[in-house]
Amino acid sequence: MQSELSEFAFHHVGVSVPDLNASTAWYKQVLGFEVLHRIQIDSIPAKVVFLRRGTMHVELFEVEGAQPPSGDRTEPDKDLHTYGNKHVAFSVRDVHAFAEELRGRGADIVSVNDFPFGSNAFVRDNSGNIIEFVQSEI
Repeated sequence: MQSELSEFAFHHVGVSVPDLNASTAWYKQVLGFEVLHRIQIDSIPAKVVFLRRGTMHVELFEVEGAQPPSGDRTEPDKDLHTYGNKHVAFSVRDVHAFAEELRGRGADIVSVNDFPFGSNAFVRDNSGNIIEFVQSEI
């Protein structure tokens, strides 16, 4: 008998933003996502946009009165000192070239790092949310 656990896969990441239209434009222009659809969730209430780039999906939420992340949440190393979800990471062939291209598109590059096990770059989206791009040697 096959376990239900063998049949799950990553679906999407959800990101809260203060301006849905500005963030949608940022994810399209800087990272190349496309809009799948927009919905309203009245029970929250929230405006929501679903984005896709290949098999990756991002769900952006705009909730009136939402608070910006604390200063520690926008600094990758400091954010690790509180538990909870930290960031989403995407894999790329060449972190350094990718970061330079994002810089040319106006992205806020937090850091580009090299380690014995690979390289990474942390970027802030237009709302201060952290996104990691990894070039892994493992």
